[in-house]
Amino acid sequence: MSTPVWITATPPATHGELHIGHLAGPYVAADVLTRYLRAEGEPVRFTTGTADHASSVELRARQLGRKPEEVAEGYRAAITADWLRSGVAFDHIVRPRRDKGYGRWVRDLFAKLYAEGVIAPRTRLLPYCEPCERWLYGAHATGACPHCGAASDGGMCHECARPNDGGDLIGARCALCDTPAVARRCRRLYIPLEPFRETLAEYWAAAGLPPRLAALCESLVEDGLPDIAVGQPAEWGLAVPVEGFPDHRIDGCFEAAAMHLFGHDTGPLPARAIHFCGFGHSFCHAVLLPVLLLAQGVKLPQDFNVNESFVIEEGVREGNVWALDLLTEYGSDTLRRHVLQARPLGRRTVFRRDRLAAARRELDENWNSWLSRLFAAVREECDGLAPQALPGGTGWEILERRLHRAVDDLREAYGPDAFDPRRAVAVLDEMVRSAADFGHVNAHERCRPTTACRHLPALAAQLAVASALTAWARPVMPEGADRLAAALRVEPGRPVDWHALIPPLPGTRLAPPSGPVFGF
Repeated sequence: MSTPVWITATPPATHGELHIGHLAGPYVAADVLTRYLRAEGEPVRFTTGTADHASSVELRARQLGRKPEEVAEGYRAAITADWLRSGVAFDHIVRPRRDKGYGRWVRDLFAKLYAEGVIAPRTRLLPYCEPCERWLYGAHATGACPHCGAASDGGMCHECARPNDGGDLIGARCALCDTPAVARRCRRLYIPLEPFRETLAEYWAAAGLPPRLAALCESLVEDGLPDIAVGQPAEWGLAVPVEGFPDHRIDGCFEAAAMHLFGHDTGPLPARAIHFCGFGHSFCHAVLLPVLLLAQGVKLPQDFNVNESFVIEEGVREGNVWALDLLTEYGSDTLRRHVLQARPLGRRTVFRRDRLAAARRELDENWNSWLSRLFAAVREECDGLAPQALPGGTGWEILERRLHRAVDDLREAYGPDAFDPRRAVAVLDEMVRSAADFGHVNAHERCRPTTACRHLPALAAQLAVASALTAWARPVMPEGADRLAAALRVEPGRPVDWHALIPPLPGTRLAPPSGPVFGF
């Protein structure tokens, strides 16, 4: 078997449940590409993890009066369950507190980089909360980004994706008690990025970065690559394996980047890696992860699929946007196609519940109504058996040519080089509407008294389109596509190509579901 394509998605911090913005970001989109490539026969490895040691986990635990490990474990279970319910099927999810050997592996990597001089100590200012008697790093500090002025926590700005060192955070305050912080000198461990300037610049130029990410990386080079703190004076996380830092823990950003490499020690790294992440987390993927690879003499070609934030409409209560609640109310098909349609690219997108409801109406009024009429016609005219006829009918040759052209468009939208799941959804909708129009036109053939069975080729033609949809729509809506495949008695998971446009064998007894095929 050839080396698999490696697809990764940002490990979420386990300080809360998934909301619709997470699904609209990296996870569903990465699953779409994974399913398409697998159907094409490409070996794919689809991985992520959970950022259990993020500073936000400890902060949430303090706010709730609980232990960080309890918070991390509870939300990790909820997040992985939501992935499962939404049809996002990872090959492996790194579980930092459960995977055997993970903690030792991260500490060994950290120690190796320190021994090689990639990690070095520095003394810099860091916010400190005197009432809480705690250093403020990561989520524990709030303030304004020194680069763009947006609200930010210590370490990373999720608006401009540029790092800060905590001490340069404007108006730093304690996230727990809201007391203004004081700046104190603190000796920590850093990765100085400047020694990697030329190699990173060449790497970014060859990687074909999205424009906004390219602008970030070029700005970092122009301004001078910063030193990035990879250890913090903290109580939560993996202990720093370096003498002289007994109360320090490995930084969450370092661990989130390194996590992607866990498990790749035993075999060659893949020739192509595609990373899905929100722009606010792109520094870890586009800067820190390559540095970890380059420091080990590995230069891994990578593609970056970066989305912007999916913000919540003003006035919408937070409880109405949790992934679990929306999946329970709308189902995975409806929610997946909606977040792909609304996926933020190049600018922020606002979640509006009426547009989610419109996605459900599209499935009910076009997809499911057409399939319901088709199954009813087969039951009434053919006793529920696939007709003994070749696809045909008035306008079939025209529709078939259109479908062949649409499949080329669909394959381009699904493929990694021009990945555009929003376009894929639009193409699928147009296919279904065209097939429904064809069915309405040819339904009148049953009324002609002069030619018997003239309407059967049109039924066979529509069954061919329905059969093709089990393959063509599966990357977007796997639950409904597999339900349709079972109803038509065809093999699920076929390649997205025009060869799927073939009806079930004549005489096959169809088994339509009692409810809707797509969504519910």
